[in-house]
Amino acid sequence: MVLARPEVTGRAKRARGSRGTATRLALMALPLAFFALFFAYPVAAIVGRGLKDGGQWQLGRAGEVLSDPDVLHVLWFTVWQAAASTGLTLLIALPGAYVFARFEFPGKKLLRSVVAVPFVLPTVVVGSAFLALVGRGGVLDDLWGVRLDTSVWAILLAHVFFNYAVVVRTVSGLWGQLDPRQEEAARVLGASRWGAWRRVTLPALGPAVAAAALMVFLFTFTSFGVVQILGGPTFSTLEVEIYRQTADFLDLPTAAVLTLLQFAAVLALLGLHAWTVRRREATLTLVDPAQTVRRPRGAGQWALLWGTLVVIVLLLVVPLAVLIERSFAGPDGYGFTFYRALQSAASMDSTFAVAPLNALWNSLAYGAAATLIALVVGGLAAAALTKRGGRLVRGFDALLMLPLGVSAVTVGFGFLITLDEPPLDLRSSWWLVPLAQALVGVPFVVRTMLPVLRAVDERLREAAAVLGASPWRVWREVDLPLVRRALLVAAGFAFAVSLGEFGATVFIARPDHPTLPVAVARLLGRAGELNYGQAMALSTILMVVCAGALLALERIRTDQAGEF
Repeated sequence: MVLARPEVTGRAKRARGSRGTATRLALMALPLAFFALFFAYPVAAIVGRGLKDGGQWQLGRAGEVLSDPDVLHVLWFTVWQAAASTGLTLLIALPGAYVFARFEFPGKKLLRSVVAVPFVLPTVVVGSAFLALVGRGGVLDDLWGVRLDTSVWAILLAHVFFNYAVVVRTVSGLWGQLDPRQEEAARVLGASRWGAWRRVTLPALGPAVAAAALMVFLFTFTSFGVVQILGGPTFSTLEVEIYRQTADFLDLPTAAVLTLLQFAAVLALLGLHAWTVRRREATLTLVDPAQTVRRPRGAGQWALLWGTLVVIVLLLVVPLAVLIERSFAGPDGYGFTFYRALQSAASMDSTFAVAPLNALWNSLAYGAAATLIALVVGGLAAAALTKRGGRLVRGFDALLMLPLGVSAVTVGFGFLITLDEPPLDLRSSWWLVPLAQALVGVPFVVRTMLPVLRAVDERLREAAAVLGASPWRVWREVDLPLVRRALLVAAGFAFAVSLGEFGATVFIARPDHPTLPVAVARLLGRAGELNYGQAMALSTILMVVCAGALLALERIRTDQAGEF
């Protein structure tokens, strides 16, 4: 037997390392170019235009804005409502996470899909559903004369509705893989049930709970559609205030300062989230979830199961059912009055040149194009991140998540003022909307595909490379067959979130090509029963399309298919 010389082996390892680095950089090239052109450039341009005067930076403007009592009130409300929404969501959703992690019961898969539906719904639909439930002329107003749309409770409940699935999915996935024998051992040693859970299970769940809490805080901190519809003139988050300063007052300096403030907060939140995810990956020994799940035993566990079902029905199902009911409740009784009106351009806002129903076909076409872009960009990015690395990889990963937290309003308005000159004169292009929507879809593609790609045995790739396969052939014949389902799940998520994108689209969608969320918001902004009914009908259509996409991807989903 001939042994390889150490220096030859070392050179081979360095050569493979160099090839791996070159491949990773090549995979990063397109995603980096995409984010540079359609994210960093528009955001930097709008901020620069707001903080520059005569070519000189006016940094003193930041102090003026941040000392404004009205701005401080908006900042305080943004943080307060995000913290309250996060705490309330954890309080309501953690029992549900336990039920899905530990109990087996009929209809569990269907219920899991139902729980996930609100997460993919556009915020405009969520706002419409709660407006129909707790707003003027809503169900509570009709039955008991109770209105919550003038209070912060409508916003908080809508945020819990929207983020319930984030906590359930993030925490139950880990909870179901924790070995229950560790808690049983603590009980044998004399610990009470509460003490064993507090000292054994809760510390193990800590990273997952923290990751879920940070994601909920991030989504509620940047909330736009829900607050825009339910908050009225009384309540405003940073995102809503950026929209008002940009669209209503054309005060770009104030909007630029608020954008930078939100950007800094989002960076901090994403850094904390990345840290909690690394802790969750590195510190736990997990078991097969099939070993921990069982049918409920005893009155207490059955009460917990039924209590969770009641919460899901009241919190998640009732608002959507009310939305559907209001879409059929016409002036002459139940019927299709509002749906028929969607086919006529005469009943639409004068800023639209087509019938409201055309927004459905526009949204489907935009969503399909945005999904294609997100799959290409996100797929390449996920492939580049497959091997864990140092600061470069972590920085690239954080960059991909930024569109989830940076002001979509700023991105949309930035598109208008930057993509208006050759070779990027896209203001009249049909592709402008899908490009903006794809920015939101890419993070979901990456987060869905990355765990599956990292689960592929590296020795399979190395064996294919040794046999002479190119990196592209290795991906096509090794990775793709193993991640095909995750790719379909990623496509479903990207399509659903693209359909619901509102913050950027409201600026760039043309009057003759509105999207469903834009059409719903415009109709809700006009007085009259017909406009309100059409908004409910369009919201119902949008809900059905998004829910259908989610239920379809749930049928092909694997347990490894991503973090969402």
